[in-house]
Amino acid sequence: MLRPGFRDRRTLPHERRGGSPYRVVASTALGIVVLAVLGAVMGPQWDPVPLADPIAVETTDTAIGGAPALRTYDVATSTVTVRLDGAAVQAQISVPVGLDEPAPGVVFVHGAGTGKFARAFVEQAHALAASGIVAMVPDKRLDTYTTRHRDYVQMAADYDASVEVLRRHADVDPDRVGVYAESEGGWIAPVMAAEDPRLAFVVLVSSPVVPPREQAAFAVDSYLRNTGVPHGVFRAIPRAVGMSLPGGGFEYADFDVTPFQRQMRQPVLVVYGTGDASMPTVQGAEQIIRDTAIAGNGDVTVRYYEGANHGIRVHGDVSQQFLGDLSGWVLGLPATASSEPRIAGAQPVQTYVAAPVPEPWWLRDGDVVLGTVAVAAGLIVLAPLAVGGARTVEAVRARTHRRRAVPADDAPPAVVRRPARFGPGVAPRLAVLGGGTVLTVVALVVYLVAVARLALDYERNDWVVQGGWLLVRLLGVGVVVAAVLLARRVHRLGVAHAPVVGGVVRVVAGWAVVVGSAVLLVVLAYWGVFQLGI
Repeated sequence: MLRPGFRDRRTLPHERRGGSPYRVVASTALGIVVLAVLGAVMGPQWDPVPLADPIAVETTDTAIGGAPALRTYDVATSTVTVRLDGAAVQAQISVPVGLDEPAPGVVFVHGAGTGKFARAFVEQAHALAASGIVAMVPDKRLDTYTTRHRDYVQMAADYDASVEVLRRHADVDPDRVGVYAESEGGWIAPVMAAEDPRLAFVVLVSSPVVPPREQAAFAVDSYLRNTGVPHGVFRAIPRAVGMSLPGGGFEYADFDVTPFQRQMRQPVLVVYGTGDASMPTVQGAEQIIRDTAIAGNGDVTVRYYEGANHGIRVHGDVSQQFLGDLSGWVLGLPATASSEPRIAGAQPVQTYVAAPVPEPWWLRDGDVVLGTVAVAAGLIVLAPLAVGGARTVEAVRARTHRRRAVPADDAPPAVVRRPARFGPGVAPRLAVLGGGTVLTVVALVVYLVAVARLALDYERNDWVVQGGWLLVRLLGVGVVVAAVLLARRVHRLGVAHAPVVGGVVRVVAGWAVVVGSAVLLVVLAYWGVFQLGI
């Protein structure tokens, strides 16, 4: 496309006749279609399967059948140190004051996050202790817990140490100690139950059940649907969640808790809120029932709480009905393990199945994706810097040459050659192409971050969701128009035998912008910017 030569400021014959806008429109449309096809064939689409087997709720009353009447105790707290393998954590133990006999004990297993006992499970631990159950909230071990690396089997061993500490507590019946696991803890507690038959019971609150990668895709899909994003945005789900993330790690994304659930023989209380869009609330309960049945365990109680979110909170507070049911179920064991109703509460709704995420075909390596974008953007950014440096050098050389070429009085004037330049109209089109492509990539990233924030906050904003996506796509179309106009300009210069660009630096810079922009356009197509339709 670009070939050496010197700048020619003369108007081209083609320009005097004018160009056809219809050809620009047709070429732009063709370019968009080509990019749309590339984007479609380069990776998987997102087409979740509707859930066809809704769970049958027996009654809206969540009360636990056979649960004893709850007493109210004062609560005393103390802090203990739990020794782990190579580390130690602090834990707070909440004890009912005035117990007549050793009580059941509950160890809390954290969800995702830092998990300090001073801030975690405060309402739950106090409610259990006030009803006659000793509650222990340990800090989460953080030296082996990062965003990239998590070992749920090892984490189970760490929480087992807290279980052993609670079993030795003077106010606790060691044969009645169980665990309360929330969210991410739902991948840990079944491991503990499978490896410690002495564990008396398991409470799974907002448990993901399916592997983390599947749960993440399910949650993103639910959040995006709640936010009202255009259909084209959903293509990003399998391509982002299915690829290996940049920098490595995240091996736990495919952790399967199923083998451990199939070894759980303890009574299990499964709890979900119907306002929790992040978890497969129907599928999760059904799978736990099926898995435990394989171990010969039919003692599974399921409760759904109307409007409760991921933490079983309604309007910011943990549901009091849930806390009462939880205490009654624990205190009434073993009788409450099999009491009726087995499945009760508000009717949950799960529209789609949480299923394995399609793996990207080409851009499955996050390091490759990030590296490709970085290199392409770097080519575009460095090109004008290189040209600017070349112009500075040329200007210095020109001044030096003029000083040295002062002619004698009777000598003809020296011929000063003009430095190599881009052909007429080439440089601005290159600038628009490169700058527009980088701007579109930045706009896409900003848009996805804004949508993610709305989704996580369960909010809708059509100006951001619909307007932002329209803006990103219009920027993408503008870049294609710039590419078409650049190609037409180069073609006209070639037909007129006029130079396109002069000098090695400008040739390299021009190709850098063209190649970098082409790569980024393909990346944008991959993420759905040029997808045909809404």
